[in-house]
Amino acid sequence: MKEARIQRVLDALKEMELSQMLIIDPLSIYYLTDVFVFPGERFYGLLLKEDGRHVFFVNKLFTIPEDVKIETVWYSDTDPVMDMVAEYVDKTAVLGVDKDLKARFLLPLMEKGASQGMVNASLAVDRTRGIKDEDEQKKMRTASDINDQAMAEFKKLIHAGVSEKEVAEQMLKIYLDLGAEGFSFDPIVSFGANAADPHHMPDDTVLKEGDCVLFDVGCIKDGYCSDMTRTFYFKSASDACRRIYDTVRRANEAAEALIKPGVPLSELDGAARALITDAGYGPNFTHRLGHFIGLDEHEFGDVSSVSTWVCEPGMIFSIEPGIYLTGDTGVRVEDLVLVTEDGCEVLNHYSKELEIIE
Repeated sequence: MKEARIQRVLDALKEMELSQMLIIDPLSIYYLTDVFVFPGERFYGLLLKEDGRHVFFVNKLFTIPEDVKIETVWYSDTDPVMDMVAEYVDKTAVLGVDKDLKARFLLPLMEKGASQGMVNASLAVDRTRGIKDEDEQKKMRTASDINDQAMAEFKKLIHAGVSEKEVAEQMLKIYLDLGAEGFSFDPIVSFGANAADPHHMPDDTVLKEGDCVLFDVGCIKDGYCSDMTRTFYFKSASDACRRIYDTVRRANEAAEALIKPGVPLSELDGAARALITDAGYGPNFTHRLGHFIGLDEHEFGDVSSVSTWVCEPGMIFSIEPGIYLTGDTGVRVEDLVLVTEDGCEVLNHYSKELEIIE
């Protein structure tokens, strides 16, 4: 049980005037307890209470370590599990619930009058997970280091006549050989005009001279995710492509240069977007600047024009501006950054200079 993390969540709940919360996100439960269960359609929950009498609800199909220092309520598929949960909820207080709690579990609790009311309390967990402790920071550095090494290997897969799919099919072995546990998300490999789709999935498109080669890739190491994008060119790059690439790289670096505690995340997005707009490509930057990352590849919180958060030490998020010209080309340059006490640490070290693959 991660007592320090649990206390941080309880402190956040207290600020929300809540004394209890039902958490059902498996990764959030793992974050707080070191216990991971993938429940599928079955109910799986952790009830946190300010008095420390926390409760696990686990189906008998699953197993958890015997030394878990949390009261565990076991149930079978034929048991009225939400009746059982209701027995442990303080009926005289409001219950904070997880944003992912499905209606088929939430409605029975409401119908039974399990508490004085129910509110979405996910920010208590999301904000806590958004500030990485020293152990998490170390793991994130390691995952990004592997990603840097992998990018150098991926570039070697590029040659005349190869298809996106053929490249993608070789990536997992490279990650595993470097010590990763697998992908943090399905890799994006985009040639030429396909790179104008930010979420293009590898297909049978064959590489040709002058194409951009976009890799958006990440791996998992010790449970933590990495994520990085680099854009190369095959054999040659036109003057127009060079201008686009230079614009995106400068936007990435401009945002990173601003990062320090107290800076609004919206200002980071604004700085990158202004540079791209001034270059004439404003409408072609079609997504937010970044997302938070950790145990999950996309965690709650983003770097966008509407974000109300400010940089805090321990935050880790992506900085990934892009320019996308439909039917022509696309460029994205992405790093993960860690907010430090006086600035930021860029976790990716693979070069961002324009590279031509011969």
